[in-house]
This record gives sequence, C-alpha cells and structure tokens, in this order.
Amino acid sequence: MKRIRLYMAVVVLAIAGIMSTQMSAQVIRDADFNSIGRINGNGVVRNESSRSIGTFDADGTIRSNNGTVLGSIKQLDIFDAEGNRIGFINPNGAVHDGESNILGYISINDGKVTDAEKQTIGFARGVRVDWIACYFFFHFFDK
Repeated sequence: MKRIRLYMAVVVLAIAGIMSTQMSAQVIRDADFNSIGRINGNGVVRNESSRSIGTFDADGTIRSNNGTVLGSIKQLDIFDAEGNRIGFINPNGAVHDGESNILGYISINDGKVTDAEKQTIGFARGVRVDWIACYFFFHFFDK
C-alpha cells in the first residue's frame, strides 16, 4: 500500500511539473492580438502550432530548434552567431540596432511592442524584454 501511495505521489508531482511549465508559457501576439507563439519560463519558443522553434538558454545563448547557435544576449546587448553586436535595449524599453538607430519600443508595463514610428506590431506581456526584442526586432526565429 505504501508503494502505491509513493507511485501516486510521483505521478502527481510529474503531472504538476509538466503543467507548471505549460502554465508559465506567455503568449506572443501580433498587432491584431492573434496568438503567434509562446515563450515559456525555461526559454523554449514555440510557434502558433505549439512546435518548438528555438530556445533562449540560461547562459544567454539563442538556439534554433536543431541546436544551431543563432546569437546571444549579454545583459541588454544582442549579438549574432559570430559575436558581432547587432543591437541593444535601453532600460526604458527602446530597442536599437548595432548602429544606435531605433528599431522600436517595448512597453515594460504591458508588453506592447511598437516599431520606430510607434505603430503596434505585437504584444508579449510577461516575457523578458531581451527575448521580446530578439523575437520581434532581430527575427531570430523567423521561418
């Protein structure tokens, strides 16, 4: 009987772990507020069909679905696969390319993403700003 309880506890904990990973995933939306993907707390990026299209590793490495290094993030600086700085994010949410031109803005409060002309291009509430910038402005996960 104790063994059955132990097995049941393990199964319940495993299910809770799987669900907590899914529950922590934040939806990425386009300008019309349609879901276009998700990023979970572990950095796994999924498309609108829930297929993994890449990851943000804990060390800042950005990888494609097959493990190829696409770039990296160091603090709020963004680098391509060769280590060239291709952009950065100001603490106020302004996203710049490698030559300091403004690409757009990310609202820290509501996750609204706008282009340089302040036109809404998407939403990503609850997602790290550096991840949002890599997704929307640097297109690391484009097909």
